[in-house]
Amino acid sequence: MLDFITINTHSSIRIDEGIIIYCDPFRITEEKHDADIILITHSHFDHFSPEDISKVMKPDTVIVCPKSVKEADDTGLDVIRVSTDEVLEVKGIKLETVPAYNKLKPFHPKSNGWVGYIISSPEHGRIYIAGDTDMTDENSRVKCDIAMLPAGGTYTMNARKAADLANTICPKYAIPIHYGSVAGSPEDGEVFRNAVNSGIDVVIKI
Repeated sequence: MLDFITINTHSSIRIDEGIIIYCDPFRITEEKHDADIILITHSHFDHFSPEDISKVMKPDTVIVCPKSVKEADDTGLDVIRVSTDEVLEVKGIKLETVPAYNKLKPFHPKSNGWVGYIISSPEHGRIYIAGDTDMTDENSRVKCDIAMLPAGGTYTMNARKAADLANTICPKYAIPIHYGSVAGSPEDGEVFRNAVNSGIDVVIKI
């Protein structure tokens, strides 16, 4: 199910839309050099990894990242910097940015302008990658068909809070991410699944 989406590990995502989109490549084991677009949610090591970007990039790859991720210039690629609540088109793919931040924890301040992304796909609908975030007023209003939500706790929502967000925005499919390695435990995916309403298909890819 949803075979066009691969979760490499953690929050490292590959989406094949004909155009190949990576989000936060991390711990990449195979050097495919096939990325048309690389989306970066923020600058933490497990989301912006130059070593892993080098394994997926090719000469015409475009990086999309928040304005604060200055290190993206060092990749030598074309870089498009974004703020929250933007709509843009990159290589024919419509993207929207959604604020991603912690409400009470210090790890991802709202003032940093870090983001999640909504990818609009003619074939698969609106695909939301939440980034490192808690449940917020902004992401509670997201309209999407597929939602990839952090579920590992510590730095983001835990599995039950991620399920609360899924139940609020009601995508067709919900995929838990950001657990089982850097944060959270391998069991978080099933905790998430069991807390999501029955009308939403939960797809475990980690």
